[in-house]
Amino acid sequence: MKLTSTVLGAPEPRALAEFYSKLLGWPIKTDEPEWVTLRPDDGSAGLSFQLETEHVPPVWPPAGGAQQMQLHLDIEVDDLDAATSAATAAGAVVADFQPQEDVRVCFDPAGHPFCLWTRE
Repeated sequence: MKLTSTVLGAPEPRALAEFYSKLLGWPIKTDEPEWVTLRPDDGSAGLSFQLETEHVPPVWPPAGGAQQMQLHLDIEVDDLDAATSAATAAGAVVADFQPQEDVRVCFDPAGHPFCLWTRE
């Protein structure tokens, strides 16, 4: 078995794929109205984006009765401040609550959380 992709539901799959393409530098491979994929040049597992017309963004930190986060992406970076700036320039929002100094929790344009982190 081989994991080929993590799939994120989104109200606008193409827009979310463009965000992650900017953030990760991965090219768009499949581009259909309801399905868009990104794959790194080395052929390893990528990201896919599926149309979810009833998408409800999760909340962070968790709150009773609200849509809970079921997954998030961890993205290792060399420079946390520079990566956070690049993410926000691409359309991310930095979460108010930050659990650790070497991690920045952010939300993509569809509201999915992701973490930028460094080994510093």
